[in-house]
Amino acid sequence: MVTLTPAAQLAISRFIENAGTPVAGLRVSVSDGGCSGYKYGLQLETTVSEQDTSLSFGEVCLLIDPESLPLLQGCVVDFVESLDESGFKFENPNAKAACNCGKSFAA
Repeated sequence: MVTLTPAAQLAISRFIENAGTPVAGLRVSVSDGGCSGYKYGLQLETTVSEQDTSLSFGEVCLLIDPESLPLLQGCVVDFVESLDESGFKFENPNAKAACNCGKSFAA
């Protein structure tokens, strides 16, 4: 199961409100790439695939494809806003190593 912090839920809600088109949910995915082997992806989606796992957090719906799901099990997604940084942060128990930017990992 993937968990969203309240800060992440609020940030996603703001993105959905400002999307300008109806949004079915936020897709969280993992793909090859980044400096550590895998990289996280976030994308607002207008439709849900039959193969997606759909997780609801209040008004926010996360969509996860079957290939990404095992690599995201137990992951906590947070959103930080400070003078130094702003963006989504992933705490992933499946990551054996991560790069300094926090956007990629090795499993």
